[in-house]
Amino acid sequence: MQYSFLDFLTLIGAVGLFLYGMKVMSEGLQKVAGDRLRSIMSAMTKNRFAGLITGILITALIQSSSASTVMVVSFVNAGLMSLADSMAVIMGANVGTTFTAWIIAVFGQVKIDVFMLPLIGIATCFLFSKKSSHKSIAEFFIGFALLFIGLGYISDNVPELDENALEFLRSYTDMGFLTILLFAVVGIVITMIIQSSAAAFAIIMVMCLKGWIGFDIACAMVLGSNIGTTITPIIASLSANDAAKKAAFGHLLFNCIGMVWALALIYPLINVVSAISEFFGIGDPRNGDGSTITLALSIFHTIFNVVNVCILIWFTKYFVVVANFFFKPKKHHEDDEFQLKYISSRIVSAAEVNITLAQREIVVYAERVNRMFGMVKTMLHTKPDSEEFNKIYSRIGKYEEISDRMEIEIANFLNKVIDGRLSYEGKLRISAMLNIVSEIESIGDSCNNLARTMVRQHEAKVVFNKMIVENIETMFKYVSESLENMLLILRDIENASDKDIMNSYNKEREINNYRNALRSENVENINQRTYPYEEGIYYMDLICESEKLGDYVVNVIDGVKSQNEEVVSK
Repeated sequence: MQYSFLDFLTLIGAVGLFLYGMKVMSEGLQKVAGDRLRSIMSAMTKNRFAGLITGILITALIQSSSASTVMVVSFVNAGLMSLADSMAVIMGANVGTTFTAWIIAVFGQVKIDVFMLPLIGIATCFLFSKKSSHKSIAEFFIGFALLFIGLGYISDNVPELDENALEFLRSYTDMGFLTILLFAVVGIVITMIIQSSAAAFAIIMVMCLKGWIGFDIACAMVLGSNIGTTITPIIASLSANDAAKKAAFGHLLFNCIGMVWALALIYPLINVVSAISEFFGIGDPRNGDGSTITLALSIFHTIFNVVNVCILIWFTKYFVVVANFFFKPKKHHEDDEFQLKYISSRIVSAAEVNITLAQREIVVYAERVNRMFGMVKTMLHTKPDSEEFNKIYSRIGKYEEISDRMEIEIANFLNKVIDGRLSYEGKLRISAMLNIVSEIESIGDSCNNLARTMVRQHEAKVVFNKMIVENIETMFKYVSESLENMLLILRDIENASDKDIMNSYNKEREINNYRNALRSENVENINQRTYPYEEGIYYMDLICESEKLGDYVVNVIDGVKSQNEEVVSK
């Protein structure tokens, strides 16, 4: 029977259903874990062995080495994990992914697809639960069911080798070691296209069950899939910083080294796997049927990854050296150009982890507007009409434009994350963070307004007397202290202390009281002709704008406080 284009589309749909099921299953577990997943990833990396165990557990939990590796790249990008620690976690992820292979190998041979629709029916009932954890668990089971329904469709719709374009591969199955190399490349290509080593393993398993390929060829394809799966973190790191690129490169290097030695020892490895398979009564995969080969293939996959990790875990520091060699550190430049340090439109696969990235980017944003206010303070004591004065004013304007763009980019990123599969607590955090970002942008606007007021003052030939300058300096001092305390809180937003929050409120009251006192004093000074009315106008403009800036700072603190209170109460 001729294999039609419709049959090909059906196969693509089957693979898509398999991948979607794995995605739903993975995200359901991530949502159940929620913040705990981020805590585990950031805390269990005290040494290479803790990182290794973390990688194994996280990957086995979320059923995707690609997702866990992208998390690692994200953490390195956010500065939460060192490059050396990330290598240990990545190595552990390679071992953890064998758990998925065993699930596919064991359940894939049993006709359990008849139970999958009833499982979806049961899980659907929990989707209407008021508890978000119940909904997430239901999503996991629905994803699990879709995965195996997709696997069944793959098995039914993969074409026969002698009836399609893959027929040419048949003529290359008896060339000895060259065949091994060729099918390793085929494994790389297949996995790079579908971006899932689990889906690639499922396809290889189907090919074994249908008797198209032998055990040695299947092992070569599995080795190739280990290289192909690195494409996902590489794509995720393209728009990230150099540290993230190094982590993705280290992942590629680790898998390449493993593939090289495994290919060199492929036949001894196959002999070992055959002996183990026969010992447990599975049979010799080199002479057995498809089911024997698929189970032995899981043994091969596991042995290879465990041995590879046991060898290379001792050389993590050398991976760092090699990565640093290929990615030279860039020279430091003044950050007067728009750039996002941590977040990227590409890194959105691990929704809960992206909260950490956004928090880090918000700190960068707040530090930028704090530098803007430092320029305002410098501008106060810079000679008008001088080159330095104009330069500072121009720089503040440029920072204000960057501030506007940062608000839009961070908000867009947060909206992408909140539209994805996220825990309820995560959504509360993002809602608060959107408010925080808006208030930080208002701080930048206030800094720009202060600078413009000074320019208008000098254009009007108004010169402040010594008393007014001292009062403005005092107000700026209070505002600067308020900004510094805000930064202190934002840098550890989830563990903000009541003492620091109360300090912010006290500082805001101090700013308000000082503004009120200066405003009353200003009226008396103008009436007593201590200084001209026009001078008092510009003077009060600066004082009142500074007080507004202090209000925006407190609004940021309110956002932090409400975020933490809502999450704790849920």
